[in-house]
Amino acid sequence: MSKSSPALECRLEAAKAVVHDAARMAMAMRPPPGGPQAQLKSAQDWLTETDGAVETFIASRMQAMFPDDGFQGEEGGMTRTGSLRWVVDPIDGTSNYARGRSRWCVSLGLLDGDEPIGGVIEAPALGEVYTALRGVGAFLNGKPIHASPIADPTRAMIEMGWSGRVPKPVFMEKMDAIMELGAMPRSGGCGALALADVASGRLDGYVEIVINLWDVAAALPLLAEAGACVSPFLRDGGLTGGATILAANPHIAPTLSRAVGIALT
Repeated sequence: MSKSSPALECRLEAAKAVVHDAARMAMAMRPPPGGPQAQLKSAQDWLTETDGAVETFIASRMQAMFPDDGFQGEEGGMTRTGSLRWVVDPIDGTSNYARGRSRWCVSLGLLDGDEPIGGVIEAPALGEVYTALRGVGAFLNGKPIHASPIADPTRAMIEMGWSGRVPKPVFMEKMDAIMELGAMPRSGGCGALALADVASGRLDGYVEIVINLWDVAAALPLLAEAGACVSPFLRDGGLTGGATILAANPHIAPTLSRAVGIALT
């Protein structure tokens, strides 16, 4: 399809409505503050009842409206194929969600073949909705967003995501490189929102050594439309498994790329 079209715009509007309803469901099911009310899939990788319920809800609604579109979920895998494919993370930031915290979201991205073209990320506990469509722009609560203008690393705020699949020395090496730049390190436990923060200028960069397609599918169009630089996540294996991602504002991206050893091309 072209840059944008009535069909794609229709899909984005439908996705916004479906994600909003799913987010309301997740809010209603959110555990109270306290110890995690969830099951462990692996170390620090949590699964709640809400994950499955939200994914099933979104899958059913999108199939009813767009039966020819493909669908892939974090929990259910690839359930339908199509040239256009929806990719959902029903609860990104489950470790936060399971403890009654607010930094989590429902994330739904749209791919045209292997190209991310649209996305919706709603963080209902924060009252925020990010949307993007290729060639149309990136928005937070309906207002355009752009990557940060910060170029000086000593003024920068950089987040790095953690994964149990990454050896501790590798994680510490990258984090040390960020701190050696003089940047302020952060780790918020929600990759989709961290990438959205880069798109909106709240962060100057985000690094994660192993992250999955469902975590980033909705954020990739946001980053592109907001003018951020992103490493070739999909080319480097992100379509079929975990891969590395670096996203940053264009002014600091080359410096951050060299520091952490993650190429932008």
